[in-house]
Amino acid sequence: MRVLKRINAHRALYESNEEAVKQHLIGEIMGALGWDWNNPEEVRPESRTEEGRADYALISGGEVLAYLEAKNLSVNILKREEPLRQLAKYCFSAGIRYGILSNGAVWIAIKSFELGSSLRERTLMSVNLLEEPPMKAALKLSLLSKSRIMDMERISSLLKALELSFQGLVKEGYPKEALFEFLRVEKGKRIVPVYLLDGGEQPKAAYVYDNGWKVLPLSERTLKGVLLAVLLYMGKKAYGDERREIMAAYEQLKRIPLERKKAREILVRLEEEKKLNISVEL
Repeated sequence: MRVLKRINAHRALYESNEEAVKQHLIGEIMGALGWDWNNPEEVRPESRTEEGRADYALISGGEVLAYLEAKNLSVNILKREEPLRQLAKYCFSAGIRYGILSNGAVWIAIKSFELGSSLRERTLMSVNLLEEPPMKAALKLSLLSKSRIMDMERISSLLKALELSFQGLVKEGYPKEALFEFLRVEKGKRIVPVYLLDGGEQPKAAYVYDNGWKVLPLSERTLKGVLLAVLLYMGKKAYGDERREIMAAYEQLKRIPLERKKAREILVRLEEEKKLNISVEL
């Protein structure tokens, strides 16, 4: 998100200044992915090859794992073949398995050589931060993290298989929300969205979606307990007047009896007004 804000605020700079792209955009993301950007034992600038100099070599355990080539933001690396071919030449000449090309907003990762396959067929990941949802973009960029880059091919195959399977099932007429629920629920657990409850259930646990599903501790195994857990979670994340209002409601609800159906009604309203996803385990 910081990278997106910088691009929006200083687009002209990044369209004309490759060095700014390297320092402000690429370095920011690679740092978030676990690479020590200023440590030459992990990131080595201007790495020499027989075909020229790659902008960066990514190193782990003394071994170069990938070359990273940077372009300024005005270069459309999704359409122009030349930058990707040059990167592939760097990798091939030095025997480096992976290549990464980025203009700060768009990222492409390739397998540098494979018998009988074209350059585009060897693309393991591509992401456009300006067009894709942040969570999806972050998930794909995680393939470049220091802890996962050695498994890039395997994880890339799993993500592609997941995406193709999902798209295929949607074409078969399955609702997207049903597929999400199918993937989310662990075997042996019965997890139900609050809007499907009738109010008489006895929950074991509560869940709220916030960049992933979070388990909320329950003070009591009722829908009132779920409501209190959600309010407490919201209060901890809020600031100023909003936080004071939420915590005041929390303290008031703790002290008074609350009908099951009323608790369900409030939870459903919270989902709608606060754009939350709330589920319970029964």
